[in-house]
Amino acid sequence: MFFKELYDYRFLLREIVQKNIKIQYRHSVLGVFWTLLEPLLTTLVLVFVFSMVFNPRYDPSMINFPIYLLCGRLLYDFYSKSTKRAMRSITNSASVIKKVKVPKYIYPLANIISNFITFLISMLVLVGFIVFFVLLRSEAHPPPVININLLFVPIPLMILFILCTGVGLIISTLAVFFKDIEYLYSVFCMTLFYATPIFWSAQSIGATSSQIFMLRINPLFSIIEMFRDSVLRGQSIHLPHLWYALGFSLAMLLLGGWLFYKKQDKFILHI
Repeated sequence: MFFKELYDYRFLLREIVQKNIKIQYRHSVLGVFWTLLEPLLTTLVLVFVFSMVFNPRYDPSMINFPIYLLCGRLLYDFYSKSTKRAMRSITNSASVIKKVKVPKYIYPLANIISNFITFLISMLVLVGFIVFFVLLRSEAHPPPVININLLFVPIPLMILFILCTGVGLIISTLAVFFKDIEYLYSVFCMTLFYATPIFWSAQSIGATSSQIFMLRINPLFSIIEMFRDSVLRGQSIHLPHLWYALGFSLAMLLLGGWLFYKKQDKFILHI
């Protein structure tokens, strides 16, 4: 039923995705080029700052700190931006929802897909960093290990997409009834940024085994580590990371789908 309905409205979904991408860069001089420039500039700033705070070479898991940082930054940014835009999708489309009868989940889903497309474009920055350090051959920043395990890269990305879809459905529903959720979620995302190993690792901060366990409850921890294993360390997918992240993401998707379906008929009364 769901997949048939989604197929029937595939053209509408495509149009909304295209519109979201165009609107995102409508008033920008550089346009889509910011998709590449923004992660490049922020990574350079963060590398400069945090390399002066601690020496990442003391941690063997950080083979190359700039790439280590960029991997975490790109995935976190996709999660944060896509879920925030999904959260506002129903309220921002109130005028259309009141006039046109279409599946309401199209709006948060379209926002997540449009952000996923720009996220994939921004991955070109990561490719550029990898090529640069492979050619540089610096002892201070060894190049990433490139081997057959690079083929596992789509797995954490797909799990992240599922997680964002589930969370997006949940908070887009809550945002209709509780307007303050937008401010609370911004605080949550800021907390999540520092609780996720983007510019640090458990070894570099000297975390105890109990603290590491608490950190690994965060599904982004497992998703980012799987991505780094494939891109940076040349290792296969760590199965505990895989099963936990996949299970958590599917649970969020089921919960989000159920909550959205249960409350969607009441949206019209609150938007």
